[in-house]
Amino acid sequence: MNILSLQSWVAYGHVGNAAAVFPLQRLGAEVWAVHTVQFSNHTGYGDWTGDVFGAPMIAALVEGIARRGAFARCDAVLSGYLGGAALGEAVLAAVAKAKAANPRALYCCDPVIGDSGRLYVAAEIPEFLRARALPAADIAVPNPFELCQLTGMTCGTLEEAKRAVARLHAMGPRTVLVSGLRTEATPADALDLLVGEGGAFHLLRTPRVPVAVNGAGDVLAALFLFHFLKRGTAAGALEAAASSLYGLIRRTAEEGERELAIVAAQEEFVRPTRRFAAVSC
Repeated sequence: MNILSLQSWVAYGHVGNAAAVFPLQRLGAEVWAVHTVQFSNHTGYGDWTGDVFGAPMIAALVEGIARRGAFARCDAVLSGYLGGAALGEAVLAAVAKAKAANPRALYCCDPVIGDSGRLYVAAEIPEFLRARALPAADIAVPNPFELCQLTGMTCGTLEEAKRAVARLHAMGPRTVLVSGLRTEATPADALDLLVGEGGAFHLLRTPRVPVAVNGAGDVLAALFLFHFLKRGTAAGALEAAASSLYGLIRRTAEEGERELAIVAAQEEFVRPTRRFAAVSC
């Protein structure tokens, strides 16, 4: 399995490609990682060093990969945080190259906008995602805040969330996974994940682990994409990805770390210690 991952990179900690690449490799995937930024650490610390790479550099790296004839073997493209619309266009150009060489290749878009009521992208990004990225995507992995921002709908109930997912389907992606969902039916000590595909919906509930970390959504998108490619079903991919993510977050809490314990918890990616089942809803 070969996955082109276009995301940010941090030297310290685990977000973007620094969160997605190792779990994919541990599962046996070849990852062609193209970094859109290289920072010392994620911006949640308040200060960082490093550079943002421009769209021409990303396009040049992708072209170099294309010259190796690699895209005929590319199974999927994964994208996350976008620093601007120009960078987004470079990502979509990479998706087009992959799909031209292999029409079966999938594009998984993590439509990063923000979380907990706060936007942390450029003002142009939400509209770029609606107008350009999502129509090209096969899979989208928003959190509830992003789902509401993209659709203009609310997600306070399960039925509202399902209607918002249906609205996102209409924009392009046939498979939508919503992470960290909390509705009126979600217990205080739990978190839900909702996946929709082809008019069918499945819900998976895990215990809520009392830890705040960055990068969990990046890991989830990577794991879900891998298992979707391997299994071919959204519900099965959700079960495998959510079980591994729960194990990772639980181990991170046990270690008392602010950064995801990706290396220490690596067995959770291949053999989760606790498995969760998705139910039709």
